[in-house]
Amino acid sequence: MSRIGKRPVALPSGVTASVSGQSVEVKGPKGTRSFTATDDVTLTVENDAINVAPRGLSKRARQQWGMSRSMVQNLVTGVSEGFKKELEIQGVGYRAQMQGKTLKLALGYSHDVNFEVPEGVTVTAPKQTEIVVEGIDQQLVGQVAANIREWRAPEPYKGKGIRYKGEFIFRKEGKKK
Repeated sequence: MSRIGKRPVALPSGVTASVSGQSVEVKGPKGTRSFTATDDVTLTVENDAINVAPRGLSKRARQQWGMSRSMVQNLVTGVSEGFKKELEIQGVGYRAQMQGKTLKLALGYSHDVNFEVPEGVTVTAPKQTEIVVEGIDQQLVGQVAANIREWRAPEPYKGKGIRYKGEFIFRKEGKKK
């Protein structure tokens, strides 16, 4: 029995869901998202909750059960609250600023890095050393944050680079004479 899969996904006020076949569509104050489940699970809506059940006892059905329930939960969370990733920039002269739909990053290269923000995600730079990525699609928010971090990942000697807020960077000791 899947501990995650057997719990129903509660629909908060202002969020509606409709199931047609293997696809579920969730509408909320922040937008609309949909997910198509595999044929190994059954989706039903009852009493302001979405239930996911396996269609058999095969290993694949049990694997898809918990995963499908998590995907539906992420849809509901996305359209009601949204997802947010915060990044910090550390390093002398390292900074970020928004110019229209482009994030300009000064990261110690001989040129500025221009990062085009994709549709469905909002990127803001409240301070020169902070970047906030927000959206209703958890996968897209995480991928955009990872792509920004990739330009200058934190290095272990001085800790310079772009890191997630609260991320611990294991520091190394330098060479000794």
